[in-house]
Amino acid sequence: MKNERLRELTREELTQKLNDLQQEQFNLQVRRSLQPPDNPLKIRELRREIARVRTILHEDKTGIRHLGTGEKILD
Repeated sequence: MKNERLRELTREELTQKLNDLQQEQFNLQVRRSLQPPDNPLKIRELRREIARVRTILHEDKTGIRHLGTGEKILD
């Protein structure tokens, strides 16, 4: 998901998305330990998506950018 679309979500929606992504990452890691993955790049994509969501949540927490508006506070 693109950053612009993630910034349109509310804090609760982003927190839920983060939990879902982390659960999916855990499941892929467990499956990877049992057998070779079908798509080995999926784990990397999940790590990056988790980082995007965490960054946006951190921006909202520190006041750099408010969620849902897309406008910057600091220049």
